Amino acid sequence: MPTLWATPHVGGRKGFKMMSSKRIRASFKAFAVVMALALPTAIAISSVADARVGRGGSAGSRGSNTFSAPPATKTAPGSAQPIQRSQAQPTAPTTAPQTTGGLFNRPGMGMLGGLAAGFLGAGLLGMLFGGGLFGGLGGLASFLGLLLQVGLIALVAMFALRWWRSRNAPSYASGPANIDAGRSPQQDRPAPQGGGFGGLGGGLAGTGAGAAAPVARGPIKITPDDYDAFERLLGDVQTAWSNEDKTTLARLTTPEMEQYFTADLADNAAKGLVNKVTDVKLLQGDLAEAWHEGSDDYATVAMRFALVDKTIEHATGRVVEGSDQPTEATELWTFVRPKNADWMLSAIQQTH
Repeated sequence: MPTLWATPHVGGRKGFKMMSSKRIRASFKAFAVVMALALPTAIAISSVADARVGRGGSAGSRGSNTFSAPPATKTAPGSAQPIQRSQAQPTAPTTAPQTTGGLFNRPGMGMLGGLAAGFLGAGLLGMLFGGGLFGGLGGLASFLGLLLQVGLIALVAMFALRWWRSRNAPSYASGPANIDAGRSPQQDRPAPQGGGFGGLGGGLAGTGAGAAAPVARGPIKITPDDYDAFERLLGDVQTAWSNEDKTTLARLTTPEMEQYFTADLADNAAKGLVNKVTDVKLLQGDLAEAWHEGSDDYATVAMRFALVDKTIEHATGRVVEGSDQPTEATELWTFVRPKNADWMLSAIQQTH
C-alpha cells in the first residue's frame, strides 16, 4: 500500500512544477500564434481603411506655419492633427539669456558686484558669530577703507580695459570720400552688437555677415477665383490619385506632396491594390488662414466633402474595402502659390 503513494509523495512537488511549466509554455505558444495571425490582419485593415489620397494622415508643409495648428473654422471646429510627415524643419525657439537679479548681481557690475557681495557676506557672518555687522571685517573703518581700495582698483581696471579695447578695435575709414552717394555717414557706421535700446536688433542682426534676412510675412486676401481653384484642385487631385496619374499629380502638388503620393501609390501597387475615389463633391468649406512668405502665397482651407471611396484588387477587380455608397470626410488642405504660378496642394491635415 505505501508503494502506491510513494511516487506521488516523493515527486509530487516536482511533478506539479513540470505540469505548470508545460501549461505556461502551451499558453504562450497559443498567444503567439493568435498575435501572429491578428497583427498582419489589423495592419492590412488599417492601411486599406485610410485609402483615399493622403491615406487619412497629415503630411506636407505650410511654410513657417508647418508646426503651428491652423485656426478652427465652422467647417472644422475641432483641432487639427499635427503634421506627421514633412520636409520642413522646426525652428528652434530662441531663449533669452538668463540673468539673475539681486542687489550685487546686476548686469554690468562685474567684479565690483562679486566683491561687494563677498564683503556683505563677511559682515553677516560677523553678526552671526557675535562680532557685529562689521566685525568680520575689523570694524567700520576697515570696511570703508577696503571699499575705497576696491573702488580705486575697479576704476583703474575700467580705464585699462577701455584702453585695451580702443587699441585692438578695427579702424574704419572716415570722411566724405568713404560715403556713397545717397547714403549718410550714419549708415556707414558698424552696427551695434547689443546693449541699450538696440540690444534686440543687435541680437537678431549681429549673428555674422552671412546671417539671412527675415522673410517678409503678412496676410493676403482670398478672392472668389481662389476658392474656385481650391474646389477644383480637391477633385482633380483625387482623380489623378485614382488614375495613378503621376504626371498630373506632379503638376497639381508640390514636389514634397508628389513624393508622398508616389510612395503611397507604389505601396498599393506592391499589394496588388488600387484606390478609386470618385464623385467628389464639396459640401462646405471656409478659410482658416491665408498669408504670404517672401514670394509665395499660402492658404489653409477647411473642406467637408462627399466621395465614393473603395479599394479594389488590380487583377480581379474585387472590392476589398469601401463600397459604392458615398461617405464624407473633413480635412484641412493647404495650398501654395509661387510667384506668377497657379495654386498647388502643399499639405493635408486631418481634424479631431
